[in-house]
Amino acid sequence: MSKQFSKRSRIHSPYFTRSGKRVSGVTTVLDVIAKPALIHWAWDLGIKGIDYKVYRDELADVGTLAHDMILCDIRQQEVDTSEYSQRNINLAENAFIKYLEWRKKHKIEPFMVEKKMVSEVHIFGGKPDFIGFVDYKFTLLDFKTGKGIYDNFWYQLAGYNLLVKECLGISYLDQFMILNIGRSENENFAQETKTDISLDTKIFMAALDIYQTKKLIKKGA
Repeated sequence: MSKQFSKRSRIHSPYFTRSGKRVSGVTTVLDVIAKPALIHWAWDLGIKGIDYKVYRDELADVGTLAHDMILCDIRQQEVDTSEYSQRNINLAENAFIKYLEWRKKHKIEPFMVEKKMVSEVHIFGGKPDFIGFVDYKFTLLDFKTGKGIYDNFWYQLAGYNLLVKECLGISYLDQFMILNIGRSENENFAQETKTDISLDTKIFMAALDIYQTKKLIKKGA
């Protein structure tokens, strides 16, 4: 491993079209879709006397570092943990170990990792985690940390697929995959794969339309 970097300082870098127009990313677009499970999660923490914002931010740090560890491993680079607490490093390493166990069982050949892309057609941006081969199948793969795989993860992957088609000219992928990698002992490892995300793409496009229309309404207000 040769190069060190910290994603924490650059994770929110903006997206711009070729003309210089700033556009929103895939995850921001999908915020227009309600997440009732997240509301219940925050309520449950409140009942237990836990500030959900503090808890959420800590989990986000752990998730960011675990995600960084995985992508650095794929790139064969070193990860910089200097901005994180030892507790968060330990939790992130739990997730990373689960990923390593998965990797041992599969043939992984990256084509592109975290490629920043912007759609000039649909006017949004994104940065897919992994495009490449998993067990000799051309795959669009997203790494998640947490307790499970939710529908909105597939909508996000559908948005990335639109970017891959437009920006890279890749019209066909064998499969679409999400790996959910738990950060602690009570968070499981899960893998789900699809070969068709056309319906997820419809939902993403509907969300994009709502998001962009709401922005137009706000501008006119």
